Amino acid sequence: MARIVILGAGIGGVPMAYEMKEAVGKHHEVIVISNTSTFHFVPSNVWVPPGWRTAESLKIELAPVMKKKDIIFIQKAASVLDPDNNQVILEDESAVAYDFLIIATGPRLAFDEIPGLGPEGYTSSVCHVDHAAAAAEDWLRFIEDPGPIVVGAVQGASCFGPAYEYLMILETELRKRKMRDKVPMTFVTAEPYIGHLGLGGVGDTKGLLEGALRDKTIKWITNARTDKIELGKIFVTEVDEEGHDRKKHELPFKHAMMLPAFTGVDAVRNVKAQGLVNPRGFVLVDEHQRNTVYKNIYSVGVCIAISPIEKTPLPVGAPKTGYMIESMVTAVAHNIAEELSGKEPSYKATWNALCLADFGDTGVAFLAQPQIPPRNTTWSSEGKWVHLAKIGFEKYFMRKVRKGISEPYYEKLILKLMGLGRLK
Repeated sequence: MARIVILGAGIGGVPMAYEMKEAVGKHHEVIVISNTSTFHFVPSNVWVPPGWRTAESLKIELAPVMKKKDIIFIQKAASVLDPDNNQVILEDESAVAYDFLIIATGPRLAFDEIPGLGPEGYTSSVCHVDHAAAAAEDWLRFIEDPGPIVVGAVQGASCFGPAYEYLMILETELRKRKMRDKVPMTFVTAEPYIGHLGLGGVGDTKGLLEGALRDKTIKWITNARTDKIELGKIFVTEVDEEGHDRKKHELPFKHAMMLPAFTGVDAVRNVKAQGLVNPRGFVLVDEHQRNTVYKNIYSVGVCIAISPIEKTPLPVGAPKTGYMIESMVTAVAHNIAEELSGKEPSYKATWNALCLADFGDTGVAFLAQPQIPPRNTTWSSEGKWVHLAKIGFEKYFMRKVRKGISEPYYEKLILKLMGLGRLK
């Protein structure tokens, strides 16, 4: 009997556990290690600060579900990996041995790279459900004493969709409260242009997103390097196409949310073994999601290393969207099953990108197949249907996680949209 250990229990780790167990059944052991007792649906974090969701409504207790699926669940933080001895060392110094390890930790949020950034500094975050809950408290204080809002993503960020969503959701909430006229709004991003998204744009995302900002009288600064943040003020340097300083900005704010850059989590990025991770601590994988040095280590999700799509004046990472992660999960489950039957892994993730960006009462959707150009499909669209589709998908995804059902969540969404004529 082989022991398959999955490190992490998020958007990648939980579906990975379900699909892996389905692939190997009772013949092999599947273990999930997580530093938290709950799964939470990250894409809905943007709805927590304005009060459209509560943090608790986005959480699912994992131990009962895992038990029903005959998956061993260990709620402890990992302190470091020991790939040479096939072990995960936990915070209490105990060790979990493995035959196969799947790293699905998600990222470390690198707030420390910019002075004053993040919940322990002066800006809010929606990267984690607990951060979103703290942002909700800051939002309530803001409502009592409104002023300028600054939202965006710093240099090195690789997930820009939530920044656009958060900006537009707050704008929608302010209009509902008849307060929009009291609140200047500015979008600040390291992207070379609005709608780049770390993907070099998808379809007409540049035109769609610029149009949305203009329509809502929201100012923006692109090629923006965030230098530091102080109480009520963000210091930004706008650079030119060569990356040279062009203009300094000092932006006042009463409420701000800036997405950080990511690194690998400490337990992974601090591994001394050569060949497991890149300098930022992201796991190096081949076309089968398998590490090139440690052949019994696979990885899925935001924690894997992907090169930027193109050279940009400021560092801009490539996103790892849910649709893309889903294909990684399926590939890994099949590849480990093949290895257990004495075969070489043959499955490859498709690495397609699908995003439903909710703007509060409308939204923008885009699909890139594959994510990295050149592409077979490049499509983008807008409308109220995007807002409604994301709400429906949240309910669907959460229901499947609660029931421990393994299936291609995003693939079903694609087929549904095609049936509605949204994708052409």
